[in-house]
Amino acid sequence: MSSKNIVLKRIVAEFLGTAFLLAVVVGSGIMAQTLSAGNAAIALLANALATGAGLIALILMFGNLSGAHFNPVVTLSEAWQKNLPSHYIFPYVVAQILGAFAGVAAAHGMFDLPLFFASMHARTGVSQWWSEFIATFGLIAVIISTSRTRPATTPFAVAAYITAAYWFTSSTSFANPAVSLARAMSDTFAGIRPNDVPGFIVMQLLGAASATVLFNWLYPSPSPSSSSEVSSS
Repeated sequence: MSSKNIVLKRIVAEFLGTAFLLAVVVGSGIMAQTLSAGNAAIALLANALATGAGLIALILMFGNLSGAHFNPVVTLSEAWQKNLPSHYIFPYVVAQILGAFAGVAAAHGMFDLPLFFASMHARTGVSQWWSEFIATFGLIAVIISTSRTRPATTPFAVAAYITAAYWFTSSTSFANPAVSLARAMSDTFAGIRPNDVPGFIVMQLLGAASATVLFNWLYPSPSPSSSSEVSSS
């Protein structure tokens, strides 16, 4: 298979994976709000469980192809760790952002809503910004630690963490710049006002950078020499 074909497949996988992720997040939010009769706790629970279940399926679906990032901060962190060649950063991030908007449009279409309409859902303030730092820090921490110790558990650990973070953060854990941008175009349960997006993205980038530094120290990559020793033993 040619290198160009491999690159294209990976980019398509990131686009599709992010699109389905947003369709799950926004679509389940709309359905939850519709069926919960105004009970915000029930709506959030349904939204969180659907997102966690969807993440497991999507990471298992695309993990071996593109790494199943679906998130610019994951891509940046992986490139920083030299797990991803730097020339993949731009196409991955573009695919993730375009996929996120496609997923929002797909969710809206399934519920007979306009494809895009700006959110009025206020999500701002120090507590929400701090929540996004913590949510993103934890996400990168989970990815680095499990991928270096028990790789097969990573899809389940990521999904479990995000499901939990819906509940222990006041922001409901976006932890993803592409998700934040796209959800600004959904005036639904899952939305965020466009004006509030920059604060979220700044804290997501800071959280990801902090976790990448700390967890690379806590869980250093095996050196080539130690890897060869293990394989030969």
